[in-house]
Amino acid sequence: MPELPEVETMCRGISGVCGCRILAVRFPRSRLRPIVLRPSASLMARRLCGDTIVAVTRRGKRVVLVLGSGRRLVIEPRMTGQVLVADPPDQQHLRLVMELAGGRWPRLYFWDWRGLGVVRLLSEEEFDGELGPHRLGPDALEISPAELRTRLAKSRRPIKVALMDQRVVAGIGNLYASEILYWAGIHPATPCRQLAPPQWRRLHAAVRRVLAAAIRLEGSTLADGTYGTPASRPGRFQARHAVYQRAGHMCRRCRAARIVRMVQAQRSTFYCPRCQAPDASPEGTPG
Repeated sequence: MPELPEVETMCRGISGVCGCRILAVRFPRSRLRPIVLRPSASLMARRLCGDTIVAVTRRGKRVVLVLGSGRRLVIEPRMTGQVLVADPPDQQHLRLVMELAGGRWPRLYFWDWRGLGVVRLLSEEEFDGELGPHRLGPDALEISPAELRTRLAKSRRPIKVALMDQRVVAGIGNLYASEILYWAGIHPATPCRQLAPPQWRRLHAAVRRVLAAAIRLEGSTLADGTYGTPASRPGRFQARHAVYQRAGHMCRRCRAARIVRMVQAQRSTFYCPRCQAPDASPEGTPG
């Protein structure tokens, strides 16, 4: 967390900063773990001041502010970061404040509870070198069924682990990989190369449906409450989770099996042993 739906929600929520001029940039002092900044805070502030935000885009799980100078300010929320236009949850974990002119909001904030976030100011060449197609795979909302299969079909890795590889497909993390595989009716430990053509078609359809539904509901706010929309509202997709963090609960679809938790690549995976059995034939959508 945050994954593609949460970061897409951030981008849409701050789109009103387009056209704003950056008047000042502050990095509030804190005794907490500092976020990663590149270049240094002082140099970043000098380069940003006076520049204009011309577009807000997303690259996988990163918010990208395109500037009039051609530079890109890349904000990677990691585990607990939030990009906000409303007042942050507290001042203690506030990491970046941008004073703006010429738009709807006077400030843009980056708040990060754990301090794992990364903020980089990159030239066009640096952006292409670090976040171009040779480093990140196609966006999960844009990848075609054929390309998804081509990129993964020969892999020996479990499909759940492979889906989280940002070099293969950008934007899917632990939470949504579990949800996607549930709706595709695929066991998360199935090696990619063992998936049949109908399963690849179901998988691609589930990727699009789950992510679109999560974006529509502005992402998932989990029990720790650290994710919120740019307006400081909680997301609503967590109420639709079919398997994630529901270990021991009855499956809402088949009502014949309980959700199981297992560990893959040091991450928790959740699935229904009946709906995601090898011969499962899934029905329904995430809504």
